[in-house]
Amino acid sequence: MPKYSIPKGFRDFPPEVMILRKKVLSIVEETFKKYGYDPIETPALEYWETLKGKYGEEAENKLLYRFKDPWSNRWYALRYDLTVPLARFLSHHAIPLPFRRYHISRVWRHENPQRGRYREFWQCDVDIVGSPYPEADAEIVNVLSEAIENIGLKNFKIKLNDRRILAGIFEETLSLKNAILAYRVIDKLDRIGFEGVRKELSKTGYPNKVVEKIIETISISGSPEKVLDEIEEMYGKNERVNEGIVHLKEMLDFLKYKDKTSIELSLVRGLDYYTGPIFEYVVEKPKIGSIAGGGRYDNLIEIYTGKHIPSTGGSIGVERVIDAGLELGIFKLSEKTYAKVYVLSLKHDKKTYLYALSVASMLRENGIPTHVDVMRRSEQAQRRYALKKGINIIVYVGPKEVSENKVTIYDRMRNLRKVVALEYMIDTIKEFLKNKDTT
Repeated sequence: MPKYSIPKGFRDFPPEVMILRKKVLSIVEETFKKYGYDPIETPALEYWETLKGKYGEEAENKLLYRFKDPWSNRWYALRYDLTVPLARFLSHHAIPLPFRRYHISRVWRHENPQRGRYREFWQCDVDIVGSPYPEADAEIVNVLSEAIENIGLKNFKIKLNDRRILAGIFEETLSLKNAILAYRVIDKLDRIGFEGVRKELSKTGYPNKVVEKIIETISISGSPEKVLDEIEEMYGKNERVNEGIVHLKEMLDFLKYKDKTSIELSLVRGLDYYTGPIFEYVVEKPKIGSIAGGGRYDNLIEIYTGKHIPSTGGSIGVERVIDAGLELGIFKLSEKTYAKVYVLSLKHDKKTYLYALSVASMLRENGIPTHVDVMRRSEQAQRRYALKKGINIIVYVGPKEVSENKVTIYDRMRNLRKVVALEYMIDTIKEFLKNKDTT
């Protein structure tokens, strides 16, 4: 038979991976809910004109999946992120402000597939719509930090900057006519290094003196107090720079994870819609790129609603979080099934099977996920199947158990076998499941 493949940058997920992914997503979602955020969903497809002009030239020319519908002749695009769809969503729905929303779903980008970078991936977005204040930016960073910590990644660092600081230095002090070109080059710093950034900036036509000043600027990093004082001393008379400094200082007052935070002037975030504080999360090991990021986008929603609605938000990249957790040994792909118990039929007659079904029903009604044989296989074949699935507790049901209204329970990990009356089965199995080796 022909071997059918899937497109490059897309992946299948077997049960053991999906069980882990759902566990991680559940932890993130519960953290978002704890802070009072509400869920929304938007379509995977948007009209091309909805997304056009929001992400920057490179994203729109190379990374967005778009196609022409042969029936309507309209252009569509798969969503590139969850923020622009939120802005479009708000033009259709009257929602009291501030609006705290979360959105956990797939996005698509025509990236060059590599470690930690895929063409289909999940984002966990959280946003506050309607607040211009640093308290909102701080809350976004706090909720993302708590979610990442709850997942188990404790060694994260937060890089922080403000687009107004960059704009003030590049557009006003250095008089760059098209600073967005510089931002896009600087955004490649982690991939191409300072020398690569220097070469690409020179290719754009900036004078050497300007290029060196840009390199000097983006080399500034360190503790928030030290860096902000340094910037204030150098550029404090620049009004835009000063706006960014004041906002960041207030925001830092409300951060729970200030000890993990540094100011990095090399942080630009590649998307065009950012207007204020921007941030990224990285882990010390493995070197996998940012695992989360976001910032303030005060002008985006106005494009769709005609109203100025300042907003801020951030997103956790599920794939990189899981890849990092697996590499660090925080996560294990040990759970191959949700089932905790396998009901094994020793005889394949109607009476025995009905008894097996009643046993399985009792277990399920008591919250214990249970498999029951439906293949009429031998005892040995059923045991092998349970072993392959990682199910460590087997409940034997045969003519003897049926006649005595009992079950035989076998705990594979402890090599313990126990015959109990049906009325004691649930308590016995729950006791077995308390043993960490059998859960």
